[in-house]
Amino acid sequence: MNDQDFLRTPIWYPALAGHTFLTSFVKLQSQEIQALAAGETKGNVVKAVIGRMKLPMSAIPGNCFVSVDLCSPTDTKRFYAKRGAVYSPQSAWRVLAESEKVRRAAATGLVEYICLRPFRRMNQTREFRLFIRHKELKAMSQYWLFRHFRRLEGIKPKLWARAQNFFDQIAWALPIEDLTMDIYLTSDNQVLIVDLNSWGGKTSPLLLNTWERDWEKEIGIVLMPPPTKIYGDVNVSF
Repeated sequence: MNDQDFLRTPIWYPALAGHTFLTSFVKLQSQEIQALAAGETKGNVVKAVIGRMKLPMSAIPGNCFVSVDLCSPTDTKRFYAKRGAVYSPQSAWRVLAESEKVRRAAATGLVEYICLRPFRRMNQTREFRLFIRHKELKAMSQYWLFRHFRRLEGIKPKLWARAQNFFDQIAWALPIEDLTMDIYLTSDNQVLIVDLNSWGGKTSPLLLNTWERDWEKEIGIVLMPPPTKIYGDVNVSF
């Protein structure tokens, strides 16, 4: 198994199921993967997949979050409007077929399963990305970078300590040395894995800014800085 294989949700889930959202998997046949790559939303092939999604989705209370092995349909209008929540097998397939990212993954052989888990409206101040280098936790970045969250500043040491304690529990289950891990910190002190991503490449370093740094040093937690205040007379010309 190479690094890319472990990053697939159906591969890492059995090893880390106790630290993530309950997830069900629907295996796709080759013609169904082709239909997904083509963005098809109708026909007998699509109908067969939708039929197999009904049972696992019926066991999930409320809305569902749908993805495939290595990616979610985050590039769709539905994701921006509803954070990815779907309510039926038909809408689940449709949002996957509408995603260029998912279609491309299917076309390049990176899709084998549809992954279904309960939808959870997550507080954006509780989402972080962990940076794991040589099987050691080196850094932790705020995930959403659109603003400074003042409430996080006073609890930075506690947040980093929670991440370290969590990593100590799961490090033995990671067969690869370098990766990033997106996590969610719940209000009842759980740490839930949202996703795993490859080290470097197209994965964003977020507030670490660049992959070209000394990763032998422990960096700790990095948060968005507060906005800069300018005092005195300020002249602006256009």
